[in-house]
Amino acid sequence: MLGEAVRTARIAAGLTQEHLSEQAGITQAAISRYENGLRQPDEQALEQMAGVLGVTGQLLRRAGSIEGSAAVDAHMRRRATAPAKAWRRVEAQLNILRVHLNQLLEEVDFDPPNTAPSLDPMDYPPADAAALTRAKWRMTIGPVRSITGWMEAAGCLVMEWDFGTPRIDGMSQWVDDHPVLAVNSRMPTDRKRLTLAHELGHIVMHSEPVHLDKAMEREATDFAAEFLMPAAAIEPELHNLTLGRLSDLKRKWMVSMAALIERAHKLETITPAKRTSLYKMFSARGWRKREPLGEQLPPEMPRIPSLIVERLHRLGYTTGQIAGLGGFADAERAAEVLPLVQGLRVVRLSKRPIWSSPPPIP
Repeated sequence: MLGEAVRTARIAAGLTQEHLSEQAGITQAAISRYENGLRQPDEQALEQMAGVLGVTGQLLRRAGSIEGSAAVDAHMRRRATAPAKAWRRVEAQLNILRVHLNQLLEEVDFDPPNTAPSLDPMDYPPADAAALTRAKWRMTIGPVRSITGWMEAAGCLVMEWDFGTPRIDGMSQWVDDHPVLAVNSRMPTDRKRLTLAHELGHIVMHSEPVHLDKAMEREATDFAAEFLMPAAAIEPELHNLTLGRLSDLKRKWMVSMAALIERAHKLETITPAKRTSLYKMFSARGWRKREPLGEQLPPEMPRIPSLIVERLHRLGYTTGQIAGLGGFADAERAAEVLPLVQGLRVVRLSKRPIWSSPPPIP
């Protein structure tokens, strides 16, 4: 519905109906009727609202179609205390950003070498699903050097921006042609990696649009643990854990020390008493809120959005034209809404393919 697209874009922009009414010069009552599908906006009204929302009327029409719906629920990794207003806005932003990127992808060749499998958790337990995903992508059994690179090479559109709250880690959807994931730029690298693997678990095991429940969250968590820390490879290293040993393992596996402790607990290489003792040492050092060594881990940086824009520059499109193709009101608005698409400011030409290759095998 066009009304759902208008409402989603308004929420993504952080505006109330009253604010949109004031800035677009349209009565709040009319906007309410548009959003509830009681009335269709004419061309002028649609363009006035779109201008305030920083998009084009064409994008709103597309987002309101069945194929490009902008009101799709997202799998979400968030704390129970995350305010509803905050996560609804981030979900709306993901929906709108997905439509922006899908419009840009229509103008370039996007043929990733891999695909994300779709596995029913009733047939494949999370650990098996993770192992099958790694096997399908021909990954070695050791640490994952760049989970973003592997996911992008499987056609996943990975995005990162500041969610405005530390209580939401990430979210994902699988609609249209490609899965989309978003992670909170506020997080340290180790938490981003776990979040990406968690959302990949949802994409692989929960591709159908169903209401997210606690069982699905546990499945995604178990998937992430096996994907980043395969039991066969890491189990021998999780005995006799000390803080020093955990620091070394964090550098090697690029996951948090807390995740390593939980993995050891799950694989029964430490006792419950040892797990409690380690966490007490964490608390005494203030590590429960922020672990050390995060700055030593290589960052996870999405590349596809910038590569898309660079490719369009190579094809002769100007920055303003690229913004228009993506459904942005103008280039300035595109850079503001999509800070991750740094390619909007890039003029250097590139011969790299649109998809990023898998990282070198460790």
